[in-house]
Amino acid sequence: MDLELRPPGLRVPPSPLAARLLGAASVGLAVLLWWLLTRGESPEARFISPVILPSPGEVLASFGSLVRERALVPSVAATLRRVLIGFGLAVVLGVPLGILAGSWRVVQAWLAPFALFGRNIPIAALIPLTILWFGIEETQKIMFIFLACVPFIFVDAVGAVTQVHERYVETAQTLGASSRQVITKVLVPLALPEIYRSLRALFGLAFGYIMLAELINAKHGLGYLLSTSQRRGLSEHIIWILLIIGALAYGIDRLLEWFQHGLFPFQVREE
Repeated sequence: MDLELRPPGLRVPPSPLAARLLGAASVGLAVLLWWLLTRGESPEARFISPVILPSPGEVLASFGSLVRERALVPSVAATLRRVLIGFGLAVVLGVPLGILAGSWRVVQAWLAPFALFGRNIPIAALIPLTILWFGIEETQKIMFIFLACVPFIFVDAVGAVTQVHERYVETAQTLGASSRQVITKVLVPLALPEIYRSLRALFGLAFGYIMLAELINAKHGLGYLLSTSQRRGLSEHIIWILLIIGALAYGIDRLLEWFQHGLFPFQVREE
């Protein structure tokens, strides 16, 4: 299709300022709609019952009790610790194996059945398995994240290595590089940006998975707080916890993006 025939604005991104203003406007509209649906002095006067959806003011007023009475800060720390340790272990195993498998395709063929099984098994099915293997304490939650993330990290690392164009390998071999030098000097440096980008996306996946693990015998954790808030009918706390989860995920992603620009400054920054 010719560019001249396209309607104005089709597939044309807005400027960074316009994008921020549009995002802020959409959030403001959502809050306004929330307030309109929940305004009223009594539950009978409201369009939506406060049991189902409390008002913005009620949610704001409940933050103090969430911090003081529900141990919010220890729960945030517990969730982050479990995700960081479990995901870190998955990176330590999955990335080197992925580089080896991408470099020697026979290794990839050998590990392919395990990777296929790990990527397609329902995540919830790992909970009873990890309980059987590791009990119901902290080790189970960490190993749940580890087992859930390793197959995805491995496959993405393999893909990043195999996407390196063959001409780089051929050039290095022509110059007399050994297999070890081809991997360490060519394949790994060229694949690292894509591996990092994949890890950044998968970390968000791990952050979602921990909510499942924290339903089992957890004394602290955001998933535990969500579960107990639902049982007690504390919808204000549920909304706060969801907002906190979103804020944490966004903040961590921005931090990882900052590291990405520092580690790979030669890449074009995507706004």
